Amino acid sequence: MSLVSLVDLIAGAGGGLLVSFPTDTVPALAVLPEKAQLIFEAKQRSQDKPLILMGASAEDLWPYVKGSENELKIWQELAGRHWPGGLTLVLPASDQVPKQMNPHNPTTIGIRVPDSAIAQSILRQTRPLATTSANFSGQQPLQKLEEISQQFPEVLTLKPTEFDGKISSVGVPSTVIKWTGTNWQILRQGAVKINTHSL
Repeated sequence: MSLVSLVDLIAGAGGGLLVSFPTDTVPALAVLPEKAQLIFEAKQRSQDKPLILMGASAEDLWPYVKGSENELKIWQELAGRHWPGGLTLVLPASDQVPKQMNPHNPTTIGIRVPDSAIAQSILRQTRPLATTSANFSGQQPLQKLEEISQQFPEVLTLKPTEFDGKISSVGVPSTVIKWTGTNWQILRQGAVKINTHSL
């Protein structure tokens, strides 16, 4: 078991170690973007399943995407409506995104700002992290930090006592939508109900 304090978790994440903490959807497994390979290995995850870049604010994430002025306006308007929250936007990646985040298609990146005070507090100090749900690939996301610590003993997992012990998460992964260049395509319906006609 590797349940740690907030200070130790932030220091570990900054040093390139795998960490786990609550978010508004399901608990995250997270690491510095350039160390993303560690997540693929820990989860036994196929490299054609990209990771999500999670940040404390939209401003922290825009440098990782690139688009025309008009596209940025569309993306920012949608993010303004749903962030912080359970919506992941898959957008063209800028050259700031390490290839390890999406080895099979490094031209896109999924970005999200979680609606979780503890997650935002961690991300403000670590900068954006590569994230995914905490579970072995193909299994259900683990909901309890103690379970994560048991299944992934090498991961620094936040002690429940560090944030009042309650995870105010919905237990459902984020909704994922992808920008095709002209409109949005829904890749996964999740925590936020999205109708493409309303976009």
